[in-house]
Amino acid sequence: MDILFSVITPSRVDRPLALAHAVSSVEAAALEAERLNLLHREQVEHLVGFDGQGGTRPKTLLPTSFIDFPRQGNFGNHIRHHLLRAARGRHVLFVDDDNALLPGAFAAYHPHLQNEFIVARIDTSLAFDIPHLPRPDETGSAEAALRQGNIDPLCLCLSRDLVVERCRGWDNEGGYESDFLNFRRYFRRAHGAVRIDDVVGVYDAGRGLDVQGLNERQRKLVPPATQ
Repeated sequence: MDILFSVITPSRVDRPLALAHAVSSVEAAALEAERLNLLHREQVEHLVGFDGQGGTRPKTLLPTSFIDFPRQGNFGNHIRHHLLRAARGRHVLFVDDDNALLPGAFAAYHPHLQNEFIVARIDTSLAFDIPHLPRPDETGSAEAALRQGNIDPLCLCLSRDLVVERCRGWDNEGGYESDFLNFRRYFRRAHGAVRIDDVVGVYDAGRGLDVQGLNERQRKLVPPATQ
């Protein structure tokens, strides 16, 4: 069956509960799109890459691959690159293991798939003092959203042909800034870009489910008694 969406998830091996939450959110979004007769669940594949050995494999109804990579850190950048090369979908999404899709995510993207670069909103109220990213602006354009700290991988649905074939995957040389640098590179080569108002995901949705899996920023947000 033709794969329409590939979901890319880099995962730390110390976040099994958060990962299970992320995986179930992707499944729920696929089932909702299936209910709306927009796709069949088997047209959504989920690719999970573990940064190290021993990651727990959650159960899901979707075609899913779990791959162990040598431990590198580097914000999952190397994992994104390799999983993109393995992706079979015509479009790719990024859902880190501590984030989640909302049930309407695939349905929100579906009417706009003629664009290679789609920017949607995400709920950031659990992590930051702003309710959504990207922030509102006067133009409401995809280009205006492309600012450092204003856009996250969870905001995007991208053409695989754009990302993998024309842009040669995910450049991981920028460290923490790799997200923005890659997005800017993809945007410049995209055949069609659009920004939509739909909220498609929740940033930090799985924060605190695995106390040992908190990153430095998240530790500052979680009360000491729960750490």
